[in-house]
Amino acid sequence: MSSQKHPSLSLADSSAIGLNIGQKIGAILGMSGIATLLIAGLNNSIAHSPIVLMYSILALLLGILLYARSSYLHLPAGVQNNGVFTSSLTHRGLWAWIIGLFLTGFYVLLNGYPHLLGLGDATQPNTGLVALFDPLSILLNGKPASQWFVYGSLYTIAILGMGYKFILKYRHNKYQIIRTLSVMFFQFCFAFLLPELLSKLNPEIAYFNKDIKNMWPLNYYFFENWHLTNLLSSGLLGKLFLGIGLSLIFVISPLLTYFYGKRWYCAWVCGCGGLAETAGDPFRHLSDKTTRAWKLERWLIHSVLLFIILVTISVILSFIYENPTTSPLSALGFKLLVAGLLLGIVAMVFIFKRKEMARDGLIGIAVATVVILALLAFIYDSKGSILGLDTWQLRSWYGFMIGACFSGVIGVGFYPLLGSRVWCRFGCPMAAVLGFQQRIFSRFRITTNSGQCISCGNCSTYCEMGIDVRAYAQRGDNIVRSSCVGCGICATVCPRGVLKLENGAVKDRFRVEDIYPAPKNKIKPPSA
Repeated sequence: MSSQKHPSLSLADSSAIGLNIGQKIGAILGMSGIATLLIAGLNNSIAHSPIVLMYSILALLLGILLYARSSYLHLPAGVQNNGVFTSSLTHRGLWAWIIGLFLTGFYVLLNGYPHLLGLGDATQPNTGLVALFDPLSILLNGKPASQWFVYGSLYTIAILGMGYKFILKYRHNKYQIIRTLSVMFFQFCFAFLLPELLSKLNPEIAYFNKDIKNMWPLNYYFFENWHLTNLLSSGLLGKLFLGIGLSLIFVISPLLTYFYGKRWYCAWVCGCGGLAETAGDPFRHLSDKTTRAWKLERWLIHSVLLFIILVTISVILSFIYENPTTSPLSALGFKLLVAGLLLGIVAMVFIFKRKEMARDGLIGIAVATVVILALLAFIYDSKGSILGLDTWQLRSWYGFMIGACFSGVIGVGFYPLLGSRVWCRFGCPMAAVLGFQQRIFSRFRITTNSGQCISCGNCSTYCEMGIDVRAYAQRGDNIVRSSCVGCGICATVCPRGVLKLENGAVKDRFRVEDIYPAPKNKIKPPSA
C-alpha cells in the first residue's frame, strides 16, 4: 500500500480548518495596530508620536488587506459565506458578545465620557488615545484632535479596509464592486477629508465639523439656530452650503430616488450604510425576518421621523423668533407653509396613490399629519416650545436617544448580535423619508422570475433589511418594499438568477399583493 498522502475527499475535511500563513500574518499586523491604540489609550507617553500613529493606522489597514487577500484570492470567484452559522463571531457566540460589548463601551465613552479617552480642554492638552491622533488632526485641520476626529478616523479606516475585503469577496459581481468603491470614496473624501480641509482653509467658519454629504433629516442639526446663523454669516461659501442643503432635501434627493430608489443614498453614499455593508457584511444573516420584527420596524422608524419633524419645526420657529430681521418668513407664515406642505403631500397620496398605499400605512400617514398639525398650533413662544418643552430640551432628547444611543450604541455596537442594519432598519429618519419616496413614485424595483426559483432561501437569509425575499420570488412579484436599500446582495447570492435590480416604468410597478403574502384560496364545501 502506497504511503503517499492523498487529499481527503470528505466534505468535512479537517485540513480546511484553521488559518493559512497569510491570514496569520494579517491577524498579527492588525492586532498590533489595535494594541498600539490601547497602549496610547492607557496614556503611555511613549505612544504619542506621529511615527506611532502612522504605524497603528498602517498596521490596521495592511493587516485587514493581507487577511482579506489570503482569505479569498486562493478560492474561485463567488460568494463565500462558509461557516457563518457555526462561527462564534458571526452567530452570537462568545466572540460576538465580546466584540459587541467592546464596541458598545467605546460608543458610551465617546458620547458620555470623552475625558476618559484623553480629551483635553482649554486649560489641559489632550492625552491618551485622543492625543495619539493630534498630529493627523493638526495636519488636516490645524487643530488638536477631538473624540469625534478619532471616531471619524477609525470609522474611515474600517470602511476602507473592510471595503477592500468586501470587493474581494464579491469580485465576480460588477455591481457590488462599483457600489463599494462609491461608498469608500464618499466616506474618505466627503465625510472625512473634505470637511477637515475646509476647516483648515476657513478657520473663521465654525460649521465645517460634520459629514457634509449628510442632509436633513439624518443631519438633524441643519436647521438649528447656531448652524443657520453660521451659514448665513459666513459669506458666499456659507450661503452656498445652505443652498446645497436645501436643494438636497427638496430637489436632488426626490429626483435621484425617482430614478434609482433609495439605494442612491443608502447603498452608495451613506456612511452608516457603508459601514454596515463592509464591516457589517459577516453579520447580515442575523437580521430578524419575522413579521413581528417588520411591524416593529414600521412603528419605530416612522415614530423617529415624526419626532425629528416636530423637533425641526420647533428649532426653525426658535430661529425665526430670535432672528426676525434675518428670516424671510414670519412665525405664522412658516406655520402656514408647513401645514400646506403636509396637507399637500397627504392629498397627493390619497388622490394618486390610494390604491397602492391602501394596506401600507395610509391611515398612519393621515394620523401622523393630524398629530403634527395639532401640535403645530401649540408651538407658540419665543423658544419654539411644544407643550412646554423648549427647543433645547427636545433637541437634547433626540441627540441622546436617537443620535447617540440608537445610531451609535445599538446601530453599530450590536452588529454581532442583531445584524448590520439595525439603525437603518428601525431608526434612521433618512431611510424613512427615502423609503416613502421610493414606495410611492420610484422607478426602482427588484424583479423576480418565479419559474427559476428553487426556494433555497439564500436571498432571505442574507437580506440585512429583514425582507423575506423568497416569498416574493415564489409568487413572481416585484419587490417594492420601502425598507429595501437596493444593496443587491439578494440577487448576488441567488444561484439561479431569479432576482434582478431594475429601473422601469412607474405604471404597474406593483400590486397590493406585492406588499403582503397572497391570501389563501378558500374552498367552499359542497352543498348538501
